[in-house]
Amino acid sequence: MGASSRNFQSSAKTSKKASWGAVKRLSIDEISMRKGHQDFVTVVSDIDQSQLIEVIDSHEQQGIMEILMQQPIEVREQVSEVSVDMWGGFPKVIQKVWTNAIVVYDRFHVMKYVNEELNKIRIQSNIKGKGSRFIVLRNGVDLKEEERIKLATVLSQSKRLKLAYELKEEFRDIFESHHSVEEGKKSLLEWIKKAQSIYIDTLTMLRNHIDGICNYFLNRTTSGVMEGINTRLKVIKRQAYGFVNFDNFRARLLACFSN
Repeated sequence: MGASSRNFQSSAKTSKKASWGAVKRLSIDEISMRKGHQDFVTVVSDIDQSQLIEVIDSHEQQGIMEILMQQPIEVREQVSEVSVDMWGGFPKVIQKVWTNAIVVYDRFHVMKYVNEELNKIRIQSNIKGKGSRFIVLRNGVDLKEEERIKLATVLSQSKRLKLAYELKEEFRDIFESHHSVEEGKKSLLEWIKKAQSIYIDTLTMLRNHIDGICNYFLNRTTSGVMEGINTRLKVIKRQAYGFVNFDNFRARLLACFSN
């Protein structure tokens, strides 16, 4: 899974640089250096500045922590929130490196779990017509009139799918309409009770990560900035036809995002 010791030592040497400055909210994710390969690296972004600030030649806890701990303690103590997906290693990294920060599980990654299970229900309901997947997974508020008519036709074919769709929309609305941790958590727990016969896999994930998910309601922090950065990173990788040397890869990425 992780980088080789040779590459990791190289990245540790390269990563010593000026302090990040006053960073309050961060997002962490992992990407592959080359398409189709498993040589993942960890990327860190400043949410408020929409800025890539570090690339680490590892996606294992120890390797990530060793690089991030190079930042001065006064810088690390200023970080208040870190948005991540639900990969098991990130919370431990956050706890060690940013002692004053809370973990925020990205709402869009959480929503992805719901949508994936909804799509399984669609398939299990034997509803596989052209456009049925798109129409069921798309946010209801974004549907045009003709799409709403098609959705009604699709949902009329299965009571289970109809209920699953309605629950999906209710779940999304919780994140749109609530503005406190208490209200958000209360509504999510109520949703879990209603959805327990439909969203089996999703409910396990929600119960295991409920507090980090609900931290979204503090400041509505997401990894949206990181998703945008990742899109740019893919373009950079394509233009360079992939990178073999990590130091060159890191330098190129940071240069492209420098002010």
